[in-house]
Amino acid sequence: MNTAARERAVRSRAVRARAGRAGAAFGALAVAGTPMLLAAPPASAAPSADQKIVFTVTDPRIGESSGLATSRRHKGVVYTHNDSGGRPEIFALGPDGRTRAVLTLAGAGARDWEAMAIGADERGRPAIYVADIGDNLGGAWPYVTVYRIPEPAVMRTQTLRATAFRIKYEDGPRNAEAMMINPTTNRLYIASKLFSGKLYEGPARLSTKGFNTMREVGDAPAIATDAAFAPDGRSYVIRTYFGARAYAVGADGRPGPSLRSVSLPSQKQGESVTYTADGRSLLVGSEGTNQPVYQVSLPEKARPAASPSPKAAGDDNADQGHREGKGPRVGLFLVLAIAAVVGYGVMRRRA
Repeated sequence: MNTAARERAVRSRAVRARAGRAGAAFGALAVAGTPMLLAAPPASAAPSADQKIVFTVTDPRIGESSGLATSRRHKGVVYTHNDSGGRPEIFALGPDGRTRAVLTLAGAGARDWEAMAIGADERGRPAIYVADIGDNLGGAWPYVTVYRIPEPAVMRTQTLRATAFRIKYEDGPRNAEAMMINPTTNRLYIASKLFSGKLYEGPARLSTKGFNTMREVGDAPAIATDAAFAPDGRSYVIRTYFGARAYAVGADGRPGPSLRSVSLPSQKQGESVTYTADGRSLLVGSEGTNQPVYQVSLPEKARPAASPSPKAAGDDNADQGHREGKGPRVGLFLVLAIAAVVGYGVMRRRA
């Protein structure tokens, strides 16, 4: 059995095992007298007044858009990429959503791409980072990889040599889909995709030699699917399938306290987020064909002109992206909804 075949076999066994564990969890809830929630993520609903569709991704090659990043060099351009199993390619989308160029990463693999961000190289030039950090095998991958290519000055289809940075976590392998880079320090951050999510910080400077260790520096919302820093580096946001939470950044560039929640529109499988160039709104996307990208206005407190100050604990239910009533029934519904999404995600992954 060759390497590719062995990898497929391991993946298949792990997916079946995780599906079994998800079924057991649902069963435990049913035994406790709670009806099981087996639906897929909620269908799209009409956006609110501060949410609008800016374009629809119509390129048939983009069926699993799993990351977004706003270009620093090209006005109106947003980058995206597919999830696992595809070619190592980045698509540059114009303001109308049409593909303006395809950037192929030479020397890179595309095992499970989950996120992307704009940062800089060692000389301070704009660069695109792509995170091959998904681990649906439950910790089977001893390390993951983040790739970097220069952001091209000329927007055209081309192949660019990728620099690879191997990543490990100080507390062992884990699944993750959220990656971001602080624009003021160029430091890498990854949020794990767990019910008790954690935020990890990379070294001050990534190295191509050996492994770059990510160390826990804070908490993250449950089931984080993407993250992004504001262009001015004063705040960042972590999204989930249901909503997002904005955070302040300390004067030292390190992650700070929570600011407040951000409501997001219902999406087929919301897995991407980036800031607009002015930092006053978010762009959020979804996996699936012909999916819209929404522009979501940020609350005043989370905009560049605002003075970051912590939100009082308990003021809102940030992980869900909107205010919820209090009480055990609401909490139970949220737990079941998250469990249903996890089960759906496990079953939809290819063996």
